[in-house]
Amino acid sequence: MFAVIKTGGKQYRVKVGDVLSVEKLEAEKGQLVHFDQVLLLEDDSQIQVGTPYLEKARVAAEVLDDYKGGKVIVFKKKRRKGYRRKKGHRQLMTKVRISGIYPEGPAVETEKPAAEAAQKKARKKETTARAAKTAAKKESGTARKATKKETTTKSKEK
Repeated sequence: MFAVIKTGGKQYRVKVGDVLSVEKLEAEKGQLVHFDQVLLLEDDSQIQVGTPYLEKARVAAEVLDDYKGGKVIVFKKKRRKGYRRKKGHRQLMTKVRISGIYPEGPAVETEKPAAEAAQKKARKKETTARAAKTAAKKESGTARKATKKETTTKSKEK
């Protein structure tokens, strides 16, 4: 079974297990996303074509990574005028793995296990604890500087 989906202004032919790069999606790593714009479904002997989309069909995918694509150079030039401009661009991309194709509706898969969510919360607590420690160090550092200044001015007065 395969499907043709549309995302980011492009069309992709996908089947379960495929890993593909699409334009940036607003989803975190490990999160499930659903593509509702399914243009075509092929199941062994049956082909369904949407006009333009299949209403109930959807494709589920898991976000693997966010990254920047390769550099594209934009070079403008007007001959004999000394006009040249060179710009580079790197598109933000998301790598996804297709986890399911559902021709008849929202067979919504569950999110990742709760263990991963608990790990994320623990990481968040660690980062807030680190931030508190650094703030305390900064405060103590300014207090030390103030006492140093006082002692140096007293010693100069003698």
